[in-house]
Amino acid sequence: MFKETQDGQIVLNQPAGHVENGESLQQAVIRETLEEAGWQVEPTAILGMYAFTPFAGADTYHRVCVICRPVGHITNSLDPDILCAGWFTREEIEQHPQRSPLILECINDFENGQNFPINMINNHHLEAK
Repeated sequence: MFKETQDGQIVLNQPAGHVENGESLQQAVIRETLEEAGWQVEPTAILGMYAFTPFAGADTYHRVCVICRPVGHITNSLDPDILCAGWFTREEIEQHPQRSPLILECINDFENGQNFPINMINNHHLEAK
């Protein structure tokens, strides 16, 4: 998890972001987690797919939440908009404002044992041959 500022308020968030052109979802997860939390991770399963519209008329965000195995802490040099990153207990997470309701929803799904095989992602056609 990490802390960032949203609309002048410090909120908790999970590593997230966009998939770059030509990048697999797994590669994006690895890159975003390193950039936003400083950790090298190995994607192992899909937790779920979620949708969230923060307010009427806003863009809808689609999230593919990926379960990862932490490999190791690599750097403290994080994206400039991140205040700090770290491991938080569920109680600490519940006590802080969160960037979206999907954070606790994903944690609940993980604690309930939800997961899907990572190989359901097909990367066979990422690059033109």
